[in-house]
Amino acid sequence: MENLDHIDLQILKQLQENSNINTKELASKLFLTVTPVYERIKRLERDGYIMKYVALLDKKKLNLGMTVFCNVRLKEHARNVGSNFVKDIVALPEIIECYNIAGDYDFMLKILVEDMSSYQNFVMNKLSTIENIGNTQSIFVMGEIKHSTALTI
Repeated sequence: MENLDHIDLQILKQLQENSNINTKELASKLFLTVTPVYERIKRLERDGYIMKYVALLDKKKLNLGMTVFCNVRLKEHARNVGSNFVKDIVALPEIIECYNIAGDYDFMLKILVEDMSSYQNFVMNKLSTIENIGNTQSIFVMGEIKHSTALTI
């Protein structure tokens, strides 16, 4: 972050709030002209500070109202076993996040499904077919208190 000045940080903050803002609007908010703001955005993209632009969707409207965190413990920890597990997990669209964690479990999965019946179907017909899973623990979200995609800058 040592290469970023206060203007770069303001650009990043504004884009986190609304990535759909056009360069003219952004320049106006920063009291700059369009060209330097455009060049700064391109540099931030090129340098990897901005990875991509996305639309955040309403999961409930898409019938994905149930969020489950599933902790997974592997039976063994050989390199090829872990790689195969990761490859299998990445292929499942219901799993929207996967973290390799320390502690009693090896991985934490964030899963979105329609309801409990859908989750049971997912576990029985997809998750249970992945080799080397020794133990799982499902945690069902009752309510979402805070959800943010913005990083503290």
